[in-house]
Amino acid sequence: MKVQKTICLVALALVVIAMAVVFMVSGKNNKSEEPQEVTKAPTPEVTATPTPTLTPTPTPLPEGMVESYLTGELVPEKIGRRRPVAVMMNNVKVAVPQAGIANASVVYEAPVEGGITRLMSIFEDYDDLEKIGSMRSCRDYYIFYASGFDAIYVHFGQSAYAVDILDLPEVNNLSGLASYSGSVFYRTSDRKSPHNAYTSFEGIQRGIEICDYTQEYKPDFLRSYVFASLESPVELPGDWNASIVEPGYLLNKPRFEYNTEDGLYYRSQYGAPQIDELTGEQLTYKNILIQYSTWRNYDENGYLNIDVDEANSGVYITNGKAIPVTWKKHDPWGATFYYDESGNQITLNQGKTWVCIVQDTSKDLVNISGTASAETVAEEDVTEEHDDEDF
Repeated sequence: MKVQKTICLVALALVVIAMAVVFMVSGKNNKSEEPQEVTKAPTPEVTATPTPTLTPTPTPLPEGMVESYLTGELVPEKIGRRRPVAVMMNNVKVAVPQAGIANASVVYEAPVEGGITRLMSIFEDYDDLEKIGSMRSCRDYYIFYASGFDAIYVHFGQSAYAVDILDLPEVNNLSGLASYSGSVFYRTSDRKSPHNAYTSFEGIQRGIEICDYTQEYKPDFLRSYVFASLESPVELPGDWNASIVEPGYLLNKPRFEYNTEDGLYYRSQYGAPQIDELTGEQLTYKNILIQYSTWRNYDENGYLNIDVDEANSGVYITNGKAIPVTWKKHDPWGATFYYDESGNQITLNQGKTWVCIVQDTSKDLVNISGTASAETVAEEDVTEEHDDEDF
């Protein structure tokens, strides 16, 4: 009996211990099921990453090619980085057509005495030309137009008002009245003097060698023109139609007519298409710049003193449209820059450019519209003055 009681007590003790263990386990499990306070990690402040500003990578140019400073077109480096030459050309009726003018990247037309105009053709690609001209003499304002392109100025004689300027160290020029003239220029027998003086690529190169002129651009050369890409050509704003452009010169009556098929302006004067003697084809241009200039007479003989560095207004014409512009030379020897009405430098379309220097008192004679002016010129009515050989 005593033994049995002892067994019962031991059994009871085991039960108590088991229950305690169960309680402890149960209590532990219940504690794990209670909601726990969760400490959340702070949300980081998100700062928007700005879109990087990418500098467009220029399209690699074909090997040996560069963008022309004169036309914006791709040309061989030996041509596009060689200093151009600015050749004075005759433009009276008995001296046309000119030879080689179609190769000129830029042509300047300005009035001289007697109401005639004279042309200055700026060449960078003229290596194949055996005949350039006919040549005529210098007027002082042309020297500064040429210097804006860092061009070597080529002329046959000069007016008295140009002599001192041509002697300045800033000017590199080749003259038909210099002692080396026979090495640079020649005369033909098909025209009377003074309308039969010509030069050539080889002649100009000999002259440059004789005078020891560099054919590299100045290190600080600042180009005049900025060009659009072929993929994004300039389309001028506004509604100023420019299908016909007449600069208003009284004797040769030049006119440019826009061709929508090729986007070029076709040049005529003296009542007929103006052609190149060597090609027989009509002259065409992508851009036209009209540059109004103040002026005065040097003397009673009618020699003009056209201001080359007094800022003024003008017109830019391309692709059948026109906009008003202003122009300025920041340095008399430097380039001429053209600005739109907002003061931004204009962008030209790639191709050749014709620049018309128009006396500001003759603005009313300029016609830029969709139709030609009513005035016509008969060949027999054209007279030409101041046509002496020295001029």
